[in-house]
Amino acid sequence: MIGTGKIGTVFAKIMQGFGAEVSAYDPFPKEELTKLGIQYKPLKTILNESRVLSLHLPLTKESKHIINSDSISEMKEGVFLINTSRGGLIETNALIKGLKSGKIGAVGLDVYEEEEGIFFIDHSSDLITDDKLARLLTFPNALITSHQAFLTSNALQNIADTTIGTLNEFKGGKKLTFEII
Repeated sequence: MIGTGKIGTVFAKIMQGFGAEVSAYDPFPKEELTKLGIQYKPLKTILNESRVLSLHLPLTKESKHIINSDSISEMKEGVFLINTSRGGLIETNALIKGLKSGKIGAVGLDVYEEEEGIFFIDHSSDLITDDKLARLLTFPNALITSHQAFLTSNALQNIADTTIGTLNEFKGGKKLTFEII
């Protein structure tokens, strides 16, 4: 896996529950995960060794297109790629080439690089004008959802509670629990 923030940590624990050997790349390793037996390795090693590669990191200048032609060429033949983080982590044209060649055996996307204006709007009676998305949808080994994971009652309540809690902390001059540095 790439990225071991809060969601990545939960993912790692779930995968261990299935008996998977989990290794990770993150510039900020978590002692909690190393105590669970998760090995941190260099990115190139993660790309070379992984049969399933799951992305769990924010979209930054450094992480944009972390999955591109070069990184795909480093991957194991037939790798299963999962991205539930941010669409811009994957360069779509490189992904399409990887799927066509078989280098990427399957892909699961809850996000898409150009999702703005496409996701969260009912386009069921519209033509797909995004050629890259249309091409991705033709692959039988590509599962694409429209970033719906957060649309549960529990998730929306947690978002609201966290937002209100952060506002109250800020208003009271307290240290922010969820401050991103």
